[in-house]
Amino acid sequence: MTEKIRVRYAPSPTGHLHIGNARTAIFNWLFARHYNGQFIIRIEDTDLARNVKDGEKSQLDNLQWLGIDWDEGPDKANSKYAPYRQTERAAQGVYQKYIDELLASGKAYKSYKTEATLKEEREAQAHQAPHYVYEYAGMTKEQIKDAQAKDEAAGLKSVVRFRVPENHDYQWQDLVKGEVKINSKEIGGDWVIQKADGMPTYNFAVVIDDHLMEITHVLRGDDHVSNTPKQLMVYEAFGWKAPAFGHMALIIKAETGKKLSKRDEDTLQFIEQYRELGYLPEAMFNFIGLLGWSPVGENEIFTREQFKEMFDENRFTKANAKFDAKKLAWVNNQWMRSEKEKVMPQLIHELVKAGLINDQQAKNDADHLAKIIEIAGVDGIKATSEIAPLAEYPFFKLHDISKEDRQSWLETDDGQKVAAAFTEKIKALAEDEFKADHILQIIRDLQHDLQIKGRPLWNPIRLITTHEVQGPNLPEILAVMGKDWTIKNIQLTVAV
Repeated sequence: MTEKIRVRYAPSPTGHLHIGNARTAIFNWLFARHYNGQFIIRIEDTDLARNVKDGEKSQLDNLQWLGIDWDEGPDKANSKYAPYRQTERAAQGVYQKYIDELLASGKAYKSYKTEATLKEEREAQAHQAPHYVYEYAGMTKEQIKDAQAKDEAAGLKSVVRFRVPENHDYQWQDLVKGEVKINSKEIGGDWVIQKADGMPTYNFAVVIDDHLMEITHVLRGDDHVSNTPKQLMVYEAFGWKAPAFGHMALIIKAETGKKLSKRDEDTLQFIEQYRELGYLPEAMFNFIGLLGWSPVGENEIFTREQFKEMFDENRFTKANAKFDAKKLAWVNNQWMRSEKEKVMPQLIHELVKAGLINDQQAKNDADHLAKIIEIAGVDGIKATSEIAPLAEYPFFKLHDISKEDRQSWLETDDGQKVAAAFTEKIKALAEDEFKADHILQIIRDLQHDLQIKGRPLWNPIRLITTHEVQGPNLPEILAVMGKDWTIKNIQLTVAV
């Protein structure tokens, strides 16, 4: 691609970073980085009523966590394209200039219809496609001017509406969907480009900003297809070249086949939620990067650099992308296993968060704690937050032995023989020989000497040392925790 690429991700600070929005950011970033273009962040904050405190900060922070950087944005405003917040651009009159131009040319007009009037019209259209009814039909310019002056005098607030051309086809070669054509009859009539509070609407402001910022390609979700004709008519109205559009496949829930909705409370959908659970940014990027895009070959684990290298806009899939939480968990597990050394500090911090150790212990005993985490079962977890429950017992706390387990395994003749014999041999084992292979050999020798095997052999030993009849590899537990810990636990359990 010889054209200089400029793409953007333009979030609204109305909430936290959603999986779908993250995908939009990731693919725009990959597009820019693959072709040595520019990736821009623009904050679309004109919906003042829905903006949330720290919404912008959350978006940018979570993008950075995913490993996404940008060339221009609200925090890098030393550019000819600045500012990068729409409210700041509105305050500078960026949009008003073009609204006035459309009003002067008759391509837009002031509308004073009240909410009550609009509601009545919608109710009257119950059995037809909803559309806006042009209130100045058949009137001369003077009559329109008089009607508007009368509404002004009555104290009515106006919006500005774009005059939609009649029976006009808007078509484009979509990067994902191929050729798309939508007739102006499907738009729903004249639409608002400036609200009563003076703020431009999304479909108008986005065109002005994309044009002035020289955006060459717009990659976004399939739910934006219906917005594209409105944006194309604004480009046409000013005689501007429109960017290339690409509308990525919808993300659907794997279990139901329905569109992933932010209102689905049974599905975690925000990047922050996965961060809190201990998912890795590399895994999140990897999983999201395959939602609606298909690489060559069968491999499913890729680094960001590999994604950048192999990115191809022709490999977007038209079929809906399935959001599968189990698949995401698998991807994260693969990354945790391959990046164990890198993720170990995070795993140790989970023990601090759970109150099992303090910060000083985490710092001083890192090597020992890493061994505990390894034995506790780090290879089988899907997120770092799952390690603390696995490591809590028996490494940091002991359960009470149940009455049933005592009767079944410790108070029997075999149980007492095993407990006594194991205790004698383990106490005799030298400190420098207190290793997993030596401990395993002791248990094998007991099997031979006592002619007891299976659960009647192992369960009494597990109970007197860990208070549990099941868990990770017992010789490894004892070797890592040490002789003193093992003897102390036995003394808590049986008379020695």
